[in-house]
Amino acid sequence: MSQKHRLLANETWANSAQHAIGTYSRRQFARYLSFGAAMLATPGAFAEELMQTPGMAEGPFYPDKLPLDTDNDLLVINTAIRPAVGEITHLSGKILDERGQPVRSAFVEIWQCDNNGSYLHSSSSNRTKYDTNFQGYGRFMTDRQGRYYFRTIKPVPYPGRTPHIHFAVSHNGRRLLTTQMLIKGNPQNERDGLYRRIQDPEQRKLVLADFKPIPDSKLGELSAKFDLVLGHTPDENADQIKGGISQPLVQPG
Repeated sequence: MSQKHRLLANETWANSAQHAIGTYSRRQFARYLSFGAAMLATPGAFAEELMQTPGMAEGPFYPDKLPLDTDNDLLVINTAIRPAVGEITHLSGKILDERGQPVRSAFVEIWQCDNNGSYLHSSSSNRTKYDTNFQGYGRFMTDRQGRYYFRTIKPVPYPGRTPHIHFAVSHNGRRLLTTQMLIKGNPQNERDGLYRRIQDPEQRKLVLADFKPIPDSKLGELSAKFDLVLGHTPDENADQIKGGISQPLVQPG
């Protein structure tokens, strides 16, 4: 890759993240990027990244009707002024293949319940109290370095489940991974049925993310890093399609 193309790729990712952050000042945005770069370069993480991320059930609450706004900022819907309620979280990471190489042009989808424990789904519990300012679902296409970014809220529990965020990774219209991200150190994890299905202690670590306070944030913002490793290398040239979101699965749990 030429230096010019490398710079353009980095600029594209930065512009996407800056658009998601919206009203933040340039100084705040630069502080977040510096913090995120340090997280992505954490020493000692490479060995774990080569282990495939365990799959977890999609669950029954993949949106049955997608919101009008499906970007990577789940806190603000379109041009709304009032943001969603919850602990602001900057969620980022990389999509990697089994060799540890970045997967570009992969579609990353996330969905989660709002701060009241309700999903963007007609059958979700507590639906009447759903935070209408919370997007509930977002998507992002990875850059050349396999990076993705979302601005969302720290997940909260709802009856029967530990706090989590659902993830789906698709490429060329094929769903490659469906999993969930849990909060590292949350005591409810050990009582969670889906988490307990992952019996290997090392595999369990791969679905946990640490939510860390962002230094100097006046809003008490958090940062979470979550890398996902696919079980094989996707064919970027298949059908000459780049990216592509697959149809959601139908699974209980």
